[in-house]
Amino acid sequence: MGSVLSYSGVSTKIRAMSSHLVTDEQLQEIVRFSDVPQVAAYLKKTPEYAKAWSDLDENNLHRGEIEKLLKKSIFGNFSRIYNFANKEQRKFLALYSKRYEIRVLKEILTNLFDHRSTNPVDMSPYRDFFLHHSKLDLDRLVSAGNMDEFMTALKGNEFYAPLLSVYENGNGLLFDYGMALDLYYFNQIWSVRKKLFKGNDLDEITKAYGEKFDMLNLQFILRSKRYYKMEPAAIYAQLIPVNYKLKKEEITAMVEATSREEGEQIFNRTWYGRKYQQMNLISMEELYNNMLRTVLEKEARKDPYSVAVLYSYLYHKEHEVNRLTIALECVRYQVDPDEAMRYVHNN
Repeated sequence: MGSVLSYSGVSTKIRAMSSHLVTDEQLQEIVRFSDVPQVAAYLKKTPEYAKAWSDLDENNLHRGEIEKLLKKSIFGNFSRIYNFANKEQRKFLALYSKRYEIRVLKEILTNLFDHRSTNPVDMSPYRDFFLHHSKLDLDRLVSAGNMDEFMTALKGNEFYAPLLSVYENGNGLLFDYGMALDLYYFNQIWSVRKKLFKGNDLDEITKAYGEKFDMLNLQFILRSKRYYKMEPAAIYAQLIPVNYKLKKEEITAMVEATSREEGEQIFNRTWYGRKYQQMNLISMEELYNNMLRTVLEKEARKDPYSVAVLYSYLYHKEHEVNRLTIALECVRYQVDPDEAMRYVHNN
């Protein structure tokens, strides 16, 4: 009963917000438009974007500006939920919001590695959110012209330590910095979940993140062996040190497998291989997002008065923006609508 009372308000809020998300049918309409202004005009009439975009002239919006507005909607919706949430729910939201900070740090790092410091990352989609939910000094970070200045600007923040070893190595690639941030975030989630949550909320968080981490490890093993021919030691160094349904010995066996066929046989004997018999290591990248959505939807429906409903909505909102961004690109380059929907569905 306590969980129902605790979540009844925010669950009602999220149900209303979820009903405004762009549907698959609407995406099918969007990819059939002939130009980007038509997409903007269409989105202005949807419940999700009508109010925020009402004063905008769609004829003056180019693709980049629309993408910024879409990104901004993620952070705006997060803040709406945060302001509505109670103290316990805000613990999860504060933890979840770190993924947004990492997202921005990766954008700034990409800018630095591409030597685009003269054209800094546009912080307009993020500024309001970071003003209330982050301790990062965005202005100093964005103005950094090299990695020395970036690390100096980051000093004192929690993300400094996980990046320091890569920085001190001197030869770190953009991939290495991104992986260090991801591993820090994933480790933090797993290590603090039992302190932040209890009872059903703890079960929901453990299941949602546990399966996600297992799947990310499986996906990384696939990519590293198939595309990059990485040695086992290098693969182990990049894996998330979390085991949920995927056993340590199964990970070891797949990493050490000498052929794709051997790896698939090992995978088929795992919990995931038995549960998702239609999936193999080759198709995993395409199925991963669909599986995660399914898990979150199932958990949110099963217990709408738990932290799962928060996680599910935030995931689906980000997913909506990713799909709309792909649809915009397809309209811009006049991709055949059926082919465009295949790109959209693979995201």
